[in-house]
Amino acid sequence: MKVFKILPLLVMISIVSCSKNNKPDGSPTVLSTTPSDNLTGVARNNEIVFSFSEAMDPATINDSTFMLKQGATNISGTVNYSGASAKFVPDVILSSATTYRATMTTGAKNLAGKALLNNVVLNFTTGGSINALAVVDLGAAANYVIVAKTAINNNSTSAVTGDIGLSPAATSYITGFSLTNATGYATSAQITGKIFAADMAVPTPVNMTTAINNMVTAYNDAAGRTSPDFLELGTGNIGGKTLVPGLYKWTSGVTMPADITLSGGQNDVWIFQTSGNLTMSSAVKMTLMGGAQAKNIFWQVAGQATLGTTSHFEGVLLSKTGITFQTGASINGRALAQTAVILDANTVSNP
Repeated sequence: MKVFKILPLLVMISIVSCSKNNKPDGSPTVLSTTPSDNLTGVARNNEIVFSFSEAMDPATINDSTFMLKQGATNISGTVNYSGASAKFVPDVILSSATTYRATMTTGAKNLAGKALLNNVVLNFTTGGSINALAVVDLGAAANYVIVAKTAINNNSTSAVTGDIGLSPAATSYITGFSLTNATGYATSAQITGKIFAADMAVPTPVNMTTAINNMVTAYNDAAGRTSPDFLELGTGNIGGKTLVPGLYKWTSGVTMPADITLSGGQNDVWIFQTSGNLTMSSAVKMTLMGGAQAKNIFWQVAGQATLGTTSHFEGVLLSKTGITFQTGASINGRALAQTAVILDANTVSNP
């Protein structure tokens, strides 16, 4: 008798299991989305992706079946379909700290002509802030156009406008400038300003210690900013791009193989967080538009920052590893390194 009671139960379990694994009426489903539903802090350059349970009819995946809205406003964009996934790339940069809704409608069909049973809706909120991004406070480091800890080496004649400082290394680690010593500072025909180092007369040692400490604090501030507006933009290749104000973050290196533009107002702020190296190719130029100011642009670089021959850079470079200017490169900004700054016939100007 026990056997006859158990067998029907096993059959029932088997039937229920099969019904859960089968798609109703052979209809496709959405297995996952990017970003996930109700996610906050989504990068403003994020692409929206719906991944299906099976191959779909590409002709049914378009801007009529895949839509993005902010409130009642449609966001224009390009819809692509490949490998059982549909991608929406907005034509505009999404607003910061704003909620959006993406919808995949029942107009989307599989290759057999079966449609989604229901519209699939994805809500997400972008990162960034509706408030203006605060500048990075450089403290006493802002009194210098170049600051380094271990060395400042100049391999050929350069033109530097602004003071330079070195600490805890001594004056002997500032090379290639033909220094003329004075009390508490030195001068050079290549520098429109003064040169300071840790072994000079008081109060220079204390002043340089303060500047170095403030430089490190500024680096940590820039590196510690959260909720980026843009994440992994261009997968690290930003050549040819126009960059609007905001917080940018990369978990690897950043390259500039072509000219870039920073477009924004005179009070707008850019902070770039780079976990690897920053490399600017030879002859590449950085241009400011709309009143953007170099003093409000901060490049936090965990690795080595290298500016290629005859390139031009804008902004404050905060490097943990070192800064190298190749022959003829120029900067409108500051070079603040926690190791060495290497120059070679360069033009360095206060922002």
